[in-house]
Amino acid sequence: MVLEGRALKVGDDINTDYIAPGRMKVKTEDFRELAKHLLEDIEPGFYNRIMPGDFIVAGRNFGCGSSREHAPRVIKAAGIAAVLAKSFARLFFRNAINLGLPVAQCDTDEIFDGERLVLDLESGSIHNKTRGVELSIKPLPPVMWEILSDGGLIPHYLAHGGFRL
Repeated sequence: MVLEGRALKVGDDINTDYIAPGRMKVKTEDFRELAKHLLEDIEPGFYNRIMPGDFIVAGRNFGCGSSREHAPRVIKAAGIAAVLAKSFARLFFRNAINLGLPVAQCDTDEIFDGERLVLDLESGSIHNKTRGVELSIKPLPPVMWEILSDGGLIPHYLAHGGFRL
């Protein structure tokens, strides 16, 4: 799986309420509508910067807070191709994989806002086209790679007639 897009840089400790504001969730269940409010509490107008295929590039502890699945669903609905971060909250990471949102753990210090990136999840690399720098990502366990490759947990289950142990 090779993805290409721009880096949209954010900081550390981005919680699920920043990603999918709870105050908006009570107004609508339409994920495309909720996506318009993605990260607006830390960067007003963030949604307007997104071009389909872009990456959210974060620091440590991305997706902390509640375990709601709304957060990765909202990110996907906004057109974000993947999230790159130094570390992820465990439940967010698993929800993202289960919903088919690629997530990659890597050192994001050398990725700057607006840079063009090519993420190759299979080879475990990021090529920064803007500066010609290569970065590596922490590889996914094989079962998670299979689930993500199939588009998420439900498509994986349907494709294989169940779960293979």
